[in-house]
Amino acid sequence: MHPFRAAVEAGDHDALQALLAEDVVFTSPVAFKPYPGKAMTAAILRGVGRVFEDFRYVREINGVDGRDRAFVFKAAVDGREVHGCDFLHFDEDGLIDELTVMVRPLSGAQALATAMGAQFERITAEALGASEA
Repeated sequence: MHPFRAAVEAGDHDALQALLAEDVVFTSPVAFKPYPGKAMTAAILRGVGRVFEDFRYVREINGVDGRDRAFVFKAAVDGREVHGCDFLHFDEDGLIDELTVMVRPLSGAQALATAMGAQFERITAEALGASEA
Protein backbone atom coordinates (compact mmCIF):
# COMPACT_ATOMS: atom_id res chain seq x y z
CA MET A 1 0.00 0.00 0.00
CA HIS A 2 1.30 3.46 -0.86
CA PRO A 3 2.47 5.45 2.20
CA PHE A 4 0.04 8.32 1.42
CA ARG A 5 -2.92 5.98 1.36
CA ALA A 6 -1.75 4.19 4.50
CA ALA A 7 -1.33 7.50 6.38
CA VAL A 8 -4.74 8.82 5.30
CA GLU A 9 -6.57 5.61 6.11
CA ALA A 10 -4.83 5.36 9.51
CA GLY A 11 -5.50 9.02 10.30
CA ASP A 12 -1.74 9.40 10.88
CA HIS A 13 -1.32 13.14 10.37
CA ASP A 14 2.38 13.14 11.29
CA ALA A 15 3.15 10.51 8.64
CA LEU A 16 1.03 12.40 6.13
CA GLN A 17 2.81 15.68 6.82
CA ALA A 18 6.20 13.95 6.44
CA LEU A 19 5.22 13.03 2.85
CA LEU A 20 4.67 16.68 1.86
CA ALA A 21 7.33 18.85 0.22
CA GLU A 22 7.86 22.25 1.85
CA ASP A 23 6.61 23.94 -1.34
CA VAL A 24 3.61 21.64 -1.89
CA VAL A 25 0.58 23.25 -3.51
CA PHE A 26 -2.90 22.10 -2.54
CA THR A 27 -5.69 22.69 -5.06
CA SER A 28 -9.13 22.44 -3.51
CA PRO A 29 -12.26 21.14 -5.22
CA VAL A 30 -14.24 24.09 -3.86
CA ALA A 31 -11.84 27.07 -3.85
CA PHE A 32 -10.45 28.80 -6.91
CA LYS A 33 -7.10 29.83 -5.46
CA PRO A 34 -4.56 27.08 -4.65
CA TYR A 35 -3.07 26.92 -1.15
CA PRO A 36 0.75 26.82 -1.07
CA GLY A 37 2.96 25.37 1.62
CA LYS A 38 3.37 22.33 3.80
CA ALA A 39 1.81 23.84 6.94
CA MET A 40 -1.36 24.95 5.16
CA THR A 41 -1.73 21.70 3.20
CA ALA A 42 -1.28 19.60 6.35
CA ALA A 43 -3.84 21.74 8.21
CA ILE A 44 -6.33 21.39 5.34
CA LEU A 45 -5.87 17.61 5.33
CA ARG A 46 -6.52 17.52 9.09
CA GLY A 47 -9.68 19.57 8.50
CA VAL A 48 -10.84 17.21 5.78
CA GLY A 49 -10.31 14.34 8.20
CA ARG A 50 -12.68 16.04 10.62
CA VAL A 51 -15.49 16.57 8.08
CA PHE A 52 -15.42 13.38 6.01
CA GLU A 53 -17.51 10.50 7.31
CA ASP A 54 -16.96 6.87 6.30
CA PHE A 55 -13.95 7.83 4.15
CA ARG A 56 -12.43 5.02 2.09
CA TYR A 57 -10.22 4.67 -0.95
CA VAL A 58 -11.69 2.40 -3.62
CA ARG A 59 -9.03 2.56 -6.34
CA GLU A 60 -5.42 3.58 -6.87
CA ILE A 61 -4.08 4.58 -10.28
CA ASN A 62 -0.35 4.86 -10.94
CA GLY A 63 1.37 7.00 -13.55
CA VAL A 64 3.89 5.35 -15.83
CA ASP A 65 6.85 7.37 -14.52
CA GLY A 66 6.03 6.79 -10.84
CA ARG A 67 5.72 10.51 -10.12
CA ASP A 68 1.94 10.68 -10.47
CA ARG A 69 -0.78 8.81 -8.57
CA ALA A 70 -4.53 9.09 -8.26
CA PHE A 71 -6.50 7.78 -5.31
CA VAL A 72 -10.25 7.43 -5.90
CA PHE A 73 -12.36 7.70 -2.76
CA LYS A 74 -15.89 7.62 -1.41
CA ALA A 75 -17.10 9.38 1.71
CA ALA A 76 -19.97 11.39 3.12
CA VAL A 77 -20.18 14.95 4.39
CA ASP A 78 -23.14 15.89 6.53
CA GLY A 79 -25.03 12.90 5.16
CA ARG A 80 -24.26 13.75 1.51
CA GLU A 81 -22.43 11.18 -0.58
CA VAL A 82 -19.14 12.32 -2.07
CA HIS A 83 -17.05 10.58 -4.71
CA GLY A 84 -13.65 12.04 -5.36
CA CYS A 85 -10.08 11.68 -6.38
CA ASP A 86 -6.79 12.83 -4.87
CA PHE A 87 -4.27 13.56 -7.63
CA LEU A 88 -0.68 13.58 -6.38
CA HIS A 89 2.55 14.58 -8.07
CA PHE A 90 5.89 13.73 -6.47
CA ASP A 91 9.08 15.76 -6.72
CA GLU A 92 12.54 14.33 -7.42
CA ASP A 93 12.91 13.50 -3.71
CA GLY A 94 9.68 11.47 -3.68
CA LEU A 95 7.74 14.09 -1.72
CA ILE A 96 4.29 15.34 -2.70
CA ASP A 97 4.66 18.72 -4.39
CA GLU A 98 1.15 18.92 -5.88
CA LEU A 99 -2.10 17.65 -4.37
CA THR A 100 -5.29 18.30 -6.29
CA VAL A 101 -8.67 17.07 -5.10
CA MET A 102 -11.79 16.77 -7.22
CA VAL A 103 -15.22 15.71 -5.97
CA ARG A 104 -18.70 15.01 -7.27
CA PRO A 105 -21.70 15.26 -7.27
CA LEU A 106 -22.50 18.95 -6.90
CA SER A 107 -24.54 18.33 -3.72
CA GLY A 108 -21.53 16.59 -2.16
CA ALA A 109 -19.18 19.37 -3.25
CA GLN A 110 -21.52 21.96 -1.75
CA ALA A 111 -21.71 20.05 1.53
CA LEU A 112 -17.91 19.80 1.55
CA ALA A 113 -17.55 23.53 0.87
CA THR A 114 -19.89 24.37 3.75
CA ALA A 115 -18.21 21.96 6.17
CA MET A 116 -14.70 23.10 5.25
CA GLY A 117 -15.77 26.74 5.46
CA ALA A 118 -16.78 26.11 9.05
CA GLN A 119 -13.33 24.59 9.68
CA PHE A 120 -11.29 27.28 7.97
CA GLU A 121 -10.59 29.51 10.97
CA ARG A 122 -9.19 26.48 12.81
CA ILE A 123 -7.26 25.36 9.71
CA THR A 124 -5.66 28.79 9.34
CA ALA A 125 -4.73 28.89 13.04
CA GLU A 126 -3.19 25.41 12.81
CA ALA A 127 -1.18 26.39 9.72
CA LEU A 128 0.06 29.61 11.30
CA GLY A 129 0.98 27.78 14.50
CA ALA A 130 2.92 25.16 12.55
CA SER A 131 4.79 27.70 10.45
CA GLU A 132 5.79 29.68 13.56
CA ALA A 133 7.05 26.58 15.38
